[in-house]
Amino acid sequence: MKITVIGAGAVGGYFGARMMEAAIDVTFLVREKRAEQLQKTGLRIHSNFGETHLQNLQLATHPDDIKACDLVIVAVKNYQLPNAIDSIRPLVAKGAKVLPLLNGIEHYAVLKEALGVDAVMGGMCQIIATLNESGEIVQTGPVHDLFVGPLELGQENLGKLLREACAGANMSVTYREDILAQIWQKYAFITSFSGVTTASRLPIGELLACDAAKRVFHNALSEMSALAESKEVTLPKGFADYILAMMNKLPKESTSSMHQDLIKGLPLEVESLQGGALRMAAQSEINLPTISTIYGLIKPFEHGSIL
Repeated sequence: MKITVIGAGAVGGYFGARMMEAAIDVTFLVREKRAEQLQKTGLRIHSNFGETHLQNLQLATHPDDIKACDLVIVAVKNYQLPNAIDSIRPLVAKGAKVLPLLNGIEHYAVLKEALGVDAVMGGMCQIIATLNESGEIVQTGPVHDLFVGPLELGQENLGKLLREACAGANMSVTYREDILAQIWQKYAFITSFSGVTTASRLPIGELLACDAAKRVFHNALSEMSALAESKEVTLPKGFADYILAMMNKLPKESTSSMHQDLIKGLPLEVESLQGGALRMAAQSEINLPTISTIYGLIKPFEHGSIL
C-alpha cells in the first residue's frame, strides 16, 4: 500500500512516522519550508509510546512528484483545506482514495464536492500532539488511535487493507462500519473540550477542579449530543458523563490543541468546530447557548494573537 500524507505536522507526522516504522510506503506532501526542515533534521517524535527519529524520509512538495498512491491521508487544519484540495485532486485522478483526519464535520461536504463522493472515506483520530519550537512532534496522553471506515459502497476493502497493513505499527488502527457515528462522537467531544480549555485558558485538571467550569463542559457536551440527534446520529447514552469520567483519567496538565495554538499565537479552528456547530444548529432550528458563548469568547483570536 502506497500512502501519501498531506501535512507533516503533529497529527500527520505522528501517524505517518508510525506507519513508516512498520515498513509501510509513506510519502509526505509538504510545503517547501517544512521539506527543508525535515531533510535537515528528520522526523523526531517524543511520545509516551516510545521515542523515534526517522531520517531519509520520502518527501514531495508537489503532487506531480508522486507517481502512485492508494490512499491520501489529509492531516491539515481546516483553514488550510482549500489549498490542500489542489494537491489532493491530482492524486485522486490517479486512483487514490482520501482519508480525512480533520476536526469537524463540514469538511466532508467540501471534499466530496471537490473530489467526488466515492473518493472520500470516513476517518478520525484520537491523539493529543503538538509541534515544539524545533518542529518535533510531542505526543502526550493515553491514546494514539486512528479510525477508518466506509462512507460509500466500495470503500470497505481499502479500509480493511489499511488496518491490516498497520497491524504491526506502534499505533492503533480500527476499522468501523459505523464510522459516521464515531466521527460525530469525536466532533462533539473536541468541540466541547477545545472550547472550554481555550476559553478558560486552563488545562483539564484545573478546569475540572472548578465545579462551575465543569458544569460548562458538561453543558457543552450535552448540547453537542442534541445537535447530533438533530442530524439523525445518536451518541451513546450518558455521553457527557462518560466524557467527564474519561477526562478525570488524563494527566492534569492535558489540554486541547486549540488551547496550545492560542498560547502560541497561531490561527484557531473556531469556525470549523464551534462555528460549524452553530451553523448546523441553525439549520436544525435548535439553540446551543453554551457553544455560542464559547464561540464568542474564542472568535477574537481566530487569526492568531499573542496573549
